[in-house]
Amino acid sequence: MSTVPASNTLLTERGISRRTRSETGEIAGARAVTASRPVVRGKFLFVRDRKYWIKGVTYGTFTPQADGHQFPDSETVERDFTQMRGAGINTVRVYTVPPRSLLDLAERQGLKVMVGLPWEQHIAFLDEPGRSGSIAARVRADVRSCAGHPALLCYAVGNEIPAAIVRWHGRRRIERFIERLYRIVKEEDAGALVTYVNFPTTEYLRLPFLDFHCFNVYLESRERLESYLARLQNIAGEKPLLMAEIGLDSRRNGSAAQAESLDWQIRAAFAAGCIGAFAFAWTDEWYRGGHEIEDWDFGLTTRAREPKPALAAASRAFGEAPFPAELHWPRVSVVVCSYNGARTIRDTLEGLKRLEYPSYEVIVVNDGSTDATPRIASEYAPKLISTENRGLSAARNTGWQEATGEIVAYIDDDAYPDPHWLQFIAHRFMTGDWVGVGGPNIAPPGDGPIAECVANAPGGPVHVLVTDIEAEHIPGCNMAFRRDALAAIGGFDTRYRAAGDDVDVCWRLQERGGRIAFHAGAMDWHHRRNSIVMYWRQQKGYGKAEALLEEKWPERYNTFGHLAWGGRLYGRGFTLPIPFGRSRVYGGVWGSAAYQSLYEPGPVTLLALPLMPEWYYVIGGLAGLSLLGISWSPLLWTLPLALVAAAMPIAQASLAASRAEFPEPAKSLRERLARWGVTFALHILQPAARLIGRVNHGLTPWRLRGGAALSAPWPRTDAVWSERWTAPEEWVQRLESSLREKGAVVARGGPLDPWDLQVRGGFLGSVRGRLAVEEHGSGRQQLRLRSRPRVSWLAIAIAALSSTLAVLALSDTAWVAGGALLTASLAIVGFAARDCARAAARWIDAVRSLRADG
Repeated sequence: MSTVPASNTLLTERGISRRTRSETGEIAGARAVTASRPVVRGKFLFVRDRKYWIKGVTYGTFTPQADGHQFPDSETVERDFTQMRGAGINTVRVYTVPPRSLLDLAERQGLKVMVGLPWEQHIAFLDEPGRSGSIAARVRADVRSCAGHPALLCYAVGNEIPAAIVRWHGRRRIERFIERLYRIVKEEDAGALVTYVNFPTTEYLRLPFLDFHCFNVYLESRERLESYLARLQNIAGEKPLLMAEIGLDSRRNGSAAQAESLDWQIRAAFAAGCIGAFAFAWTDEWYRGGHEIEDWDFGLTTRAREPKPALAAASRAFGEAPFPAELHWPRVSVVVCSYNGARTIRDTLEGLKRLEYPSYEVIVVNDGSTDATPRIASEYAPKLISTENRGLSAARNTGWQEATGEIVAYIDDDAYPDPHWLQFIAHRFMTGDWVGVGGPNIAPPGDGPIAECVANAPGGPVHVLVTDIEAEHIPGCNMAFRRDALAAIGGFDTRYRAAGDDVDVCWRLQERGGRIAFHAGAMDWHHRRNSIVMYWRQQKGYGKAEALLEEKWPERYNTFGHLAWGGRLYGRGFTLPIPFGRSRVYGGVWGSAAYQSLYEPGPVTLLALPLMPEWYYVIGGLAGLSLLGISWSPLLWTLPLALVAAAMPIAQASLAASRAEFPEPAKSLRERLARWGVTFALHILQPAARLIGRVNHGLTPWRLRGGAALSAPWPRTDAVWSERWTAPEEWVQRLESSLREKGAVVARGGPLDPWDLQVRGGFLGSVRGRLAVEEHGSGRQQLRLRSRPRVSWLAIAIAALSSTLAVLALSDTAWVAGGALLTASLAIVGFAARDCARAAARWIDAVRSLRADG
């Protein structure tokens, strides 16, 4: 019991009461500010759970005032802001730090402000002693002057560091300095968003720590702008993309041309999935380099604030963002296939309810679930179809067959869409001859620490692009197809019960001449596995799917059993071979190129092998040689090689784990180490799980496909007589078709190859053939064919090495080691001969078929 006197107790309680009311007001105010601050969610910004489209205009810079600020007087600012708001503008970009009074004016008009933090970025700022520290101190002070203001959109820690300066210092030093400024802003205003405004001349800068990416882009061709926006979206990855400056000079191009250009530039930015755009500029008034700029007129208004046609054009374009209301949207059927998805399907259906699309239906295919999936689905009144458990592909087929839309969009039962998901998908269909469209799938925050690590691990659902827009593959958790295109190929192949169906359907559509597109704005949130065991099982399942795909598409796999994509894979969780991952900047002569890109060496099969499941075969082989060292000591020298082979994927996994990106920074060293450790372990486990899945279902380097017939593996010359004329290209195609019908794995020679077709007999041997057509008049022809066996360089190298070692071991009376090595050498020779003989038999059989057909 307290011994404080009653009077003092009363005073204490009153004091507590007064402080509580004061603190409660401050807390409530802080919460209000926090609620109004924009946050990044995937590829977009949100304010108070509503998507925030930036419909912006740049403001300034203006002639400095007596107080040092580069802004007009408060009356002019207020009139400008009022006029902006009346034109549908909701965001202002300023290039210098504004007084809080300007932010207050913006707040009263409902405007957000993007605050530029200026510093001397146009000189070699890292060379002068103390200069970088002075910049950092000023940035810190500038952020403090604006921190916490509810009108704040974000801070820009730089704007267009010149390419010459980046080239002088080196891009990595510049990247580290920008990150330093980013960290300073976060220390002073933790809840604020931070960006850097880049431009094409330094697009190669890697700034993954930014909250979103900004670019100033001036292109006067709509097609070039749309193409470049797609490129920038791929550079931005899973982060939002903002056009920080677009526009046209009316002095040189005329007011009408300025208005027309700004209209399509704004519309193109939103249609590309950008979070918005800033028109440059509000007024023709512009102060730069110590004096007024009189010979450029980029403003939406004149220097006297008289509206130009561009203001009305921007107002209309912003008012219809992201897409015009009068567009005739095609009907879309959204199909959700579920087997025991009760844990996550409610999120999916809730997300589908929030779609901002005028004409769509939802079809849930319950594939024999034994949990609460059908009950949960029935609460949302979709078209619910329940079947026995037949597998994912069968469920997908049921979905498109029951669909009434001309477009069928698929989303998994552990994913949920962005509200504008269907708009971006449909718009891509409407603007090209695409048979399919997909978008990014991003791991949502809040799924737990393991799920966050899995999102940074290899083996996730990724898209494969052959250009910035055209895709080779789109993942099944976020894909859409024209219904008639699916019908034309008979839908999904039902052999793929859990995975692989999306890859197969993309290849089949492309085989018929169809084209598949990617749209960065068509994103969904896709939950990742939240336990290591679940991730292990998933990757084993993917290994099985790869084996099933190889049975159907053997020509798309190399002799190691690895799928060779034609395009580039995008997503998180990838690593490059450490010694060969050096990137280079295409800068042009003396760094003069207008568009400077980052070029990285493609991971060719040999160099990237340590990242693949097949590397475990290499480790196993070297470990086996090390064990033979017990019988013959010289083989103990292979032990260091085995250790190096084992260390390579470990080193790569360590590097990948250190580069992992997480939604929130680690709160402690312990948390940072835990994240690193789990991500590292996943990078090690993934190829092992894939390998087990592949091997269990027959996908091995020594696999055999097709018949077992053999023919003597030596060079042959054959001839086929024809009484009717056939184009040389058609002869090649007929022979290739005949080989494929007989189960052969066939590859076409390239423009620099002296051969036309290669028939793979197995891992170690093949046959290469060349064709020539003789013209004998009156349409008669004789086709000549020459074939030669080809033993792989790997077989020759292994056989030569093992036989040499066998001779040395036997001469040293190491009978066990010598016998084992000799047996291995003979086995390699025998297998190579067998593979060549198998390929020769298929070649001969195909030639006979050509001869029989005449």
